[in-house]
Amino acid sequence: MNSLRLPFYVKLAFVLFILLALGYIAILGERIFTPLLFSFLFAILLQPLASFLERKARLPRVASSIISVVAFIAGLFLVLYILGTQLASLSQDWPILKSQLTLLFYNTQLWAITHLHIDAQRQLAYIHNATDNLLQSGTTIVVRTVLSLSSMLLFLVFIFLYTFFILLYRKLLVRFITVAFTEKYAPIIAEIIAEIRAIIRSYIVGLFLEMVIVSLVAIIIFSILGIKYAFLLGLVIGVFNVIPYVGIFSALLLSLLVTFATSDPRHALYVAITGFCIHLVDSNFIMPKIVGSHVKINPLFVVLGVVAGEMIWGVPGMFLAIPYLAIAKVIFDRVEGLQPWGILLGEEEKLPSEAKPLQRWMKKKPTKKDADSKV
Repeated sequence: MNSLRLPFYVKLAFVLFILLALGYIAILGERIFTPLLFSFLFAILLQPLASFLERKARLPRVASSIISVVAFIAGLFLVLYILGTQLASLSQDWPILKSQLTLLFYNTQLWAITHLHIDAQRQLAYIHNATDNLLQSGTTIVVRTVLSLSSMLLFLVFIFLYTFFILLYRKLLVRFITVAFTEKYAPIIAEIIAEIRAIIRSYIVGLFLEMVIVSLVAIIIFSILGIKYAFLLGLVIGVFNVIPYVGIFSALLLSLLVTFATSDPRHALYVAITGFCIHLVDSNFIMPKIVGSHVKINPLFVVLGVVAGEMIWGVPGMFLAIPYLAIAKVIFDRVEGLQPWGILLGEEEKLPSEAKPLQRWMKKKPTKKDADSKV
């Protein structure tokens, strides 16, 4: 029986239709898929610990899964505790920050009177109107803040629950995938699962290395410049920088406020310039080499994936885009008919030795003899 051969544009139309359908389903099921996909990554990261507890400590799978998730929660809260204690030390500088903000407001008022010719009465009227509007919408702001905090807490609870259940039923899930694609493809499925595990672990380790490098560079530069709380500011920039796009601006805003409260505007400018330069170096060199090299995705599709993830799921989509692009590439490389898409996502590879003469011939400039032979 002859197989049906479709033109490329028909295949492309099917691919675009599938992508649009998946995007629409992802938007509708955001509350289900987002914590589930995070949990899948964390379960892959914790799987060696759970397997070690089962193999060496002879613990049942339920106990090993619970211990792994609890250890992960403890590590997360340890990082948050360190940040919290560092931020708590800033409370003693709150009076200085208050006086600095008062002085800044006074200087801004004088500048508006001098250059914009807006007298003090008009400025006060504008401030009073803004204050009234803020008070009127204060209840709405408080309600939205409480709802956001409760939603985030519920989001974390679901992540931990999903992680526990994925660890508990990991062999059942692997068995389901194997049976779903028949036993004939069992070796290929096992190879895909092993490579996905290695890539995801390498990606998370790469993110951790990136955070450490950025934090150390920021701490060293801030210490040389004589910035107060250099350790805290460097740690904030390193941790927040993991959040694509949004993190660096949040870290710079917080660092500028702290430096402005404890020093002068000149040092605050130094902090802004340093943070911006570190972000440029990290975006163009550190992240593509450390994180991008682990996931084996070329920087073009790393950026496109992050932008698409933000369009679909916001900040969580930025985090999920890169590892799941890497998973997609692993699957594309192993499935017949999808290899071209895997090549498109991957990095440019060197030609084999037997193809180098052809490469040199393609780069060679045409000579007069070649032109005559063509005639």
